[in-house]
Amino acid sequence: MKKLTPNQKEYNAKIYMTLISIFGWLLILRSLFDLHLIDNGHILLLLGVFLWLAEFYPIPVWRGNSSLHFPIIYVMYLVFGLAYTLTIFASIVFMIYLIRRYPLRIVFFNPSQLILSFYLAIQLTELFMPAFPTHFTSGVLHFGIIVIYYYFFNNLFVDIVLLLRPQVYTLSAWKQKMATEFMSASISLTYGIIFYLVGTQNRGEIDIFSYFFFFSPLVGLALLSSMIARLKKEKSRLHSLFSISTKLNHMLPSDKWMGNLADNLKEFIDSDVAILWIRENGEWKRSFEDGRVQKDVRLPKETKEKFLTINDPVLYHNAKRDSGVAGKCFSQELHALLYTPLLLEEEMVGMFVVARSRTKSFTKDDVTSLSTIANQLAVVIKTRNLFQEQERLLIVEERNRIARDIHDGVAQTLAGALMKLETADKKFDTNKDDTRALLDESIQKMRHSLKELRDSIYALRPYPTARVGLSSAIMQKIEAVDDDQELEINFEIRGDEQELTPFVEKVMFDIFKESLQNSIKHGQSSKIDVLLSYQKEHVLIRVKDNGVGFSLYQAIIKAQNSPHFGILNMNEAAEKINASIQIDSKEGEGTEITLLVPKMEVGGEESNDKSYAGG
Repeated sequence: MKKLTPNQKEYNAKIYMTLISIFGWLLILRSLFDLHLIDNGHILLLLGVFLWLAEFYPIPVWRGNSSLHFPIIYVMYLVFGLAYTLTIFASIVFMIYLIRRYPLRIVFFNPSQLILSFYLAIQLTELFMPAFPTHFTSGVLHFGIIVIYYYFFNNLFVDIVLLLRPQVYTLSAWKQKMATEFMSASISLTYGIIFYLVGTQNRGEIDIFSYFFFFSPLVGLALLSSMIARLKKEKSRLHSLFSISTKLNHMLPSDKWMGNLADNLKEFIDSDVAILWIRENGEWKRSFEDGRVQKDVRLPKETKEKFLTINDPVLYHNAKRDSGVAGKCFSQELHALLYTPLLLEEEMVGMFVVARSRTKSFTKDDVTSLSTIANQLAVVIKTRNLFQEQERLLIVEERNRIARDIHDGVAQTLAGALMKLETADKKFDTNKDDTRALLDESIQKMRHSLKELRDSIYALRPYPTARVGLSSAIMQKIEAVDDDQELEINFEIRGDEQELTPFVEKVMFDIFKESLQNSIKHGQSSKIDVLLSYQKEHVLIRVKDNGVGFSLYQAIIKAQNSPHFGILNMNEAAEKINASIQIDSKEGEGTEITLLVPKMEVGGEESNDKSYAGG
């Protein structure tokens, strides 16, 4: 059997929805001709208002929403007949869907399938139960059978649409929908039993106040539960925004900084597809994508440059008419696209595009929500670019320093040695003693130059932290010291290890090495405790020894006279990564050096960090 394409499936679904809409609205048109004058118009108006409220404010049931309209339309049918019920019910649903700006095919289909479901339920019930006594048991039975038929046809009409459309309709989604409808049917059935139970009591004339007080709890439940659900949804959206901001800040140094945001992003904006383009050095790069995207489609450079013309969020309600600059990157099943530029100080650093399968599905709140995310992303991307630029400049500075060292050191020494060798060559036949002295001096200089050259080559090799990471580099250094020194070194890691930028890890490792070397060389220590702690707000390295200690005042004076003193180097290195270094030492009481590297911002959940506990 030939497999249908997505376009063919979409076409079949539209044909089915069109047929149901035609049948439904023909039934509505027929009902209009069956209307007749009634005496209790004020009661009909009250039931219509209650029906509007119940339909406009669906209650959250299980993992979905369901309207509690059935008890109202059933009473409307008993009191005013089928024609009034179908006409008013269809009109209210039609107006609500128009107000909510649903696509026209849904605006016409949903009222049609609802009234067809109710009409078929009434007709089948009347067919199989032609006569109903007025006592309580038969009334409840009548109501229960109509409830079963109504929800059966209602789910059947919707299931056929979901099976015909291109999007996959999974068994789990069907079970979730059925659980929602079962809960709604149970509430309706319970209310129907109460209705007949109250109706069997002799309480005098049933007037408008009777209907008001009977249906007020139902409508009140719908209003209250709907408002609570909206508040919970907003709370969830705020929590998702907070989680996204926290993850962006914590994952800033990583190349995979957008990879773990998909779940929070879907909860916050509820999109089927999302693509993020980032602009770096004038080039547009697709750095993040989630959902059904056209992975083999890449936009030409001149096309991506059109992003620069989008200065405000742009919404395309129907992608078949117009899908914007990046429409080709999305699946044909997606019909609504929202473009949001990432702007910071009038500079565009990226473009974030999300899409949904349903046309006209993005609201003003969605635009505002995505703009909030875009502003956060713009700050993070710009900061990340500044970090990368800072690292690039520092690498260039380091290379220039090595070049100067080679020029001023090795090159000068080799030039001097070459001149002495040329002089020795001239004196070789006339003065062998001077020749020997010149040769010895040249050999010494060349050996010194060879050592400097090897040091420079070693400095150009990948740093230990770049090869194995910060914690492993620290462990390897401690193991190397253990092989050469007779002392006890304890190393502890606290918290979940996080990926930092290569330059930050390099600086942290350099300060650790300097601290360790000072403890061994100057502190005369027998025990050293090393702590690497990943905290909520900082990353901490602490080196604590039981050595002889020193006077910090004397050390500061010495640092002023000796520019290569370790404390000065460590402070300068810490400033490069906006870190703070604390040195606590007293003569005879050991030394404790603590490096505190801040993260971008405070965020995330509370963690039980004990990095300041004793030890």
